[in-house]
Amino acid sequence: MDLSTNYMGMTLRNPLVASSSPLTGQMGNLRALEDAGAAAVVLPSMFAEQIEAEDERHAQLTQAGALSSPEATSYFPAQHANSSAADHYLALIESARAALHIPVIASLNAAGMDGWTGFAAQMQQAGASAIELNIHFVPTDLQSSGAEVEFRYLHIVRMIKQSVQIPVAVKTGPHFSAPGHMARQLAEAGADGLVLYNRFYQPDIDPVRLQIVHDLALSRSADMRLPLLWLAVLHGRVAPSLAASTGVQQADDVVKYLLAGADVVMTTSALLTHGIDHLRTLLAGLTDWLGQRDMSHLRPMRGLLAQRNARHPEDYERANYIQILQGYGGSGATIARP
Repeated sequence: MDLSTNYMGMTLRNPLVASSSPLTGQMGNLRALEDAGAAAVVLPSMFAEQIEAEDERHAQLTQAGALSSPEATSYFPAQHANSSAADHYLALIESARAALHIPVIASLNAAGMDGWTGFAAQMQQAGASAIELNIHFVPTDLQSSGAEVEFRYLHIVRMIKQSVQIPVAVKTGPHFSAPGHMARQLAEAGADGLVLYNRFYQPDIDPVRLQIVHDLALSRSADMRLPLLWLAVLHGRVAPSLAASTGVQQADDVVKYLLAGADVVMTTSALLTHGIDHLRTLLAGLTDWLGQRDMSHLRPMRGLLAQRNARHPEDYERANYIQILQGYGGSGATIARP
């Protein structure tokens, strides 16, 4: 059975991608992910703030004592190869590309406007097959308008695209006033892929200790409803490749995302919960689903239930919301569409 798919111009052997997580930061895990069936891997995010901070520290250290004497070379700190987080990250890219036969996608987590695009070029030079731009920006400034927030995203994408020639995927959240229009703007800015969606890790409150709590809650299948909606709406209507992210726990979740129109399906939480070999279970379930329907490849199923192909396109719009509320009888049942 042919499970191959295309993601940002890269031909993958199947649609399952191991998304950015601590698992993908170690060479042993990367080899195990490839062996278990991952068609590509996304390395952990390199944070732009780390790059900027290290550049600033380096500048401060190398300038210390510089004016004391032209001969005072001992004032300068010794340079050690691979001493910074950035150096380690680039080394990981190089090692992964040398060891694996699948695409290795670097991840850059950005929030600011300038100062770090050069690192994207270094990722490319180190051998990254593509870059996933993981934009995490919370607009807590009440003076910032929606248009200004969108401009920040688009500016970052344009700058990155100007600095590299490899494909660039943009992983964003759903909190735009018009997500579909924003997807088109990202495409116009040069995005080769859209990853729906980034899970912004929001704080909680401990009412006993009166503290802000920062913890990580792994995604569940129920969390895939929102990305499922927008994948179905965007399929066939925007140029970039579409990657599904969030909530993939079992094979049926993979099937749902593909039916909505995803080109690839990314997973992390399931692998952290069940182990890397869970990829084999997901692939086996997808293969079984296709076999039961006499499908020998993914093309007939991809986007089969996207909005533009759906028998009732309004199911993705307000009409479905009204129908659900009016049909709910309090027992968990809804009135089925005739």
